[in-house]
Amino acid sequence: MVYKVRVILDSKDSIFRDIEIKEKQTLWNLHLGIKSAFSLQGDDLSMFTLLDEEGIELKSVPLEDMSDDGDGEIMSDVYLMEAFQKVGDKIQFQYGLIDLWEFFCELVEIIDEKPAVNYPITVFRFGNVPLKAPGKSGGSGKSVMAAAFLDDDFTDLDSDFKEDFDDEFADDEEDDGYGDDFVDEADED
Repeated sequence: MVYKVRVILDSKDSIFRDIEIKEKQTLWNLHLGIKSAFSLQGDDLSMFTLLDEEGIELKSVPLEDMSDDGDGEIMSDVYLMEAFQKVGDKIQFQYGLIDLWEFFCELVEIIDEKPAVNYPITVFRFGNVPLKAPGKSGGSGKSVMAAAFLDDDFTDLDSDFKEDFDDEFADDEEDDGYGDDFVDEADED
């Protein structure tokens, strides 16, 4: 069987893609299908979050194992038929680290497999994908705010460091006897 999954970009505009994928393929295959359908570049970190019927998080499944003991579940371990058990089931997908793309995935239909089709495949596109990840408010101003926040923090850090630096070296000069003594000895010769 083939699952038709509607993948909706979390933005103020309506932007979604319908992706068909075999039920025995993994979340890793769906991850590749979403990257292709939305033209996401690079190999950024990504994660699926499996949700229950009320939208409460059941578990997170990352692209790569980040656990300390190295035995955490990853995308290539979870089959689609485990993630989506019936039509209407939803999962969340996040892609990226600095520019975070967020998507909502819903199983909309279960259909028969078509011969000679290489799944996953994008079967319907609606809306234009923005060049940058939309912020939570739907705009892409998130990175500007983050840059302003960081700039303010580093300005304060810089002035604190300068004060500590000046105080530390001012004490060293007095304690070590540096100063005019060396010049005075040179003048005596």
